[in-house]
Amino acid sequence: MAARPTLRIERAAGSELARDDAKSARIAEVLKAVAHPLRVRIVAILCRGEQHVSALAEALDAPQAIVSQQLRILRLHDLVAATRQDGFAYYRLAEPQLRSLVSCMEKCEAR
Repeated sequence: MAARPTLRIERAAGSELARDDAKSARIAEVLKAVAHPLRVRIVAILCRGEQHVSALAEALDAPQAIVSQQLRILRLHDLVAATRQDGFAYYRLAEPQLRSLVSCMEKCEAR
């Protein structure tokens, strides 16, 4: 009987992730948190800088209450953070790597 060939697994992008249950679970949670069209758009706007809820609602052409609900989900996953100033909640990315994710998603969409 001939010996079976051994498959060689090269260290490439994602090889560490393929072996790390905790890391892959966290990434899945981040992707689920962002996986809504309005939340994707919110993150894309916040990639350009801090915004208050009213400005986000206007830019998204969405009711402020809906935008606030979506921001709450992103906050619960520690993806955005808020500070209060002059009676407004200003939101910013709490996870700067979201910029890379948005850039990647834009490239994927272009195909």
